[in-house]
Amino acid sequence: MTPDAEFGYELLVCRYAELSWHPSDGARPAIVSRQLGTQERRWDTVVIEVDPAAFAARRAFGERTIDSDLLHVVRHAPADWAWYRDALPHPGYPWRYVRQAVHRAAGRDLIEKRRRNNRIQLRRKRPYPDWVERIVAIENKPDLDRSAAAALADQLEHDVETALADEAWLATETTGERVEPALLRAMPVEAGILATDFSAGVDGDAADVAWHPSDLSPAGRGARDAETETRRLEIAERAYGKGWRSFHETMRPDCRHFELRRDGRAVVPYCAAKTKRPTARECAGACPSFAPEPPQWRTKGWPIEGGPGKGLKRTLDRRRERERDRVTDDGGDG
Repeated sequence: MTPDAEFGYELLVCRYAELSWHPSDGARPAIVSRQLGTQERRWDTVVIEVDPAAFAARRAFGERTIDSDLLHVVRHAPADWAWYRDALPHPGYPWRYVRQAVHRAAGRDLIEKRRRNNRIQLRRKRPYPDWVERIVAIENKPDLDRSAAAALADQLEHDVETALADEAWLATETTGERVEPALLRAMPVEAGILATDFSAGVDGDAADVAWHPSDLSPAGRGARDAETETRRLEIAERAYGKGWRSFHETMRPDCRHFELRRDGRAVVPYCAAKTKRPTARECAGACPSFAPEPPQWRTKGWPIEGGPGKGLKRTLDRRRERERDRVTDDGGDG
């Protein structure tokens, strides 16, 4: 299977995690994203386990990611009016960038600001909640062979050593036969292995735990330092804003051949021209089958709402919001 073909498998793993997390320890409220991490390491699938009440409080700050500069302002904004330099910790970079972040935060209604005595003051509108419980990293490799196992072992070993995530997993497609023991031995013992079977589509029973993971959180070894906790929160914020259905941002839903189709309980992209699920690389402007939506498709409705491509994006956004509602309610079946 080519790296591009793994894109489709990744979407199915994301939907499975959304439906049935945690695979070995029972239901846990969580949101799912993909292709996130740090400069040193990017994870295929990211699961953010959350506290439902605190997650509801986070949603009060809006549906978009709160980036690192805004987090510095929002997390430390005081309850009462204060000059921003007195209220906020020194950021480690020039204050003028903090001032810009204060203006942006106020523009997004995350805080309140005013000018008094030629100084910019701020106060919080609501406390920023401690909504992140745990972070789980999943590497997706549907066709686990010897060479893939060697490469993944190094990546998972990095996850174990850095402990930026609380758990690390490898998801691989079952073949009806046992995974070669030598391949399992190549993986760090702390990483879990999830054997998936999406032949009948995605549902909550489409995977089995072939190996249980260890808890990588530093319990007993001292708490994570403030810098690491901030990095984890930045990852969680990006996961919140991006989700895993943002694949339309790197594909061409404005093509007349682009569709969304069900694969069990997942909704994934489909190309009517190629009669298959396209990869992210295939579904691009350079595709020889690309055909823009006719102008009349894009001007239906008043005010202008766009054609089917815009409608597909709204469909994906609605499904994301439905899952957020389910997490906030801490129950139900997605």
